[in-house]
Amino acid sequence: MMLAADGRANGASYRDIAMVLYGHKRVASEPWKTSALRDKVIGLVKGGLAMIGGGYLKLLRHRRRP
Repeated sequence: MMLAADGRANGASYRDIAMVLYGHKRVASEPWKTSALRDKVIGLVKGGLAMIGGGYLKLLRHRRRP
C-alpha cells in the first residue's frame, strides 16, 4: 500500500504503479479500463493514503490479548 501511495504522490499513473507491482506482461494481458488489477491498484493507493493520514495509529493501538 505504501509503495502504491508513494508512487501516486510522485506523479505515477495507476497503470505505472501496476506495472511496477505486477509486471508489464500481466498488466498488458488485459484491457486496462476493465482490469481487476486497475481496481486493486486504486484500492492500494486509497489504503496507503489512509494509512499516511493517520490510519496506521489504529494498528499501533490494537493490542492482542493472550
